[in-house]
Amino acid sequence: MSPLTLISVALLATGSSVGAFAPAATAPKVSYLSASASNNNEDISRRSAIFTLAGLTASPLLFPALPASARLEGVNKPELLPSEPGMNVIQVEKFLTKGQEKRLNDLLTKLEADTGYKVRVLCQAYPRTPGLAIRDYWSLGREGDDDKYIVLVVDEFGGKGNVLNFNVGDGMKFALPNVFWTRLASKYGTTFFVKENGIDLAITNAIEAIVSCLRSEDQYCVNVPDQGMSMKSLGF
Repeated sequence: MSPLTLISVALLATGSSVGAFAPAATAPKVSYLSASASNNNEDISRRSAIFTLAGLTASPLLFPALPASARLEGVNKPELLPSEPGMNVIQVEKFLTKGQEKRLNDLLTKLEADTGYKVRVLCQAYPRTPGLAIRDYWSLGREGDDDKYIVLVVDEFGGKGNVLNFNVGDGMKFALPNVFWTRLASKYGTTFFVKENGIDLAITNAIEAIVSCLRSEDQYCVNVPDQGMSMKSLGF
């Protein structure tokens, strides 16, 4: 995997946590992919907190080492998790309507049943995030767990930067390589797209593109599929 775009994770961040995940001492089997890196230390720290998803540690491959004072604090708040187990979509920050949330949850449940691929969505507003608690809730990045998973972490961070952040297990690197994630975030996660279309559409379009790729004959994508996928292509 390219050291320019890959980053081991704790849960959405480089050396921090996913909007609140604390860094781990050793790098797990999970990998983070960042759509873009900023030259600004604060922005880098912010992204690192996003990619530290679930107790996985972020590697310094993508982001330079930062002083402790520049890093976001790690978070572990299991109380922010749903009381119901097995939800594919968790909304600490309400970006989706109830109907959209249910549709995505059903879509991802069927995808996993048909293909074995786990795709999860976490909508948060750092520091309001379950942080490391996500790891156990979704069984991610632990020894013996299947690493064919993708976590989309959605965070507006005050309207600055790309809202789509991806935590990608090693088992997905051949199906959806690094360039796919860069193109996906660049297409749907920019502040311009969100302003023009809404963050809910950014999330649903991104998930539908991922599902369409994983359900394709080759189960492989480099380019982002066009919008308007048929229900059949999504497994319905």
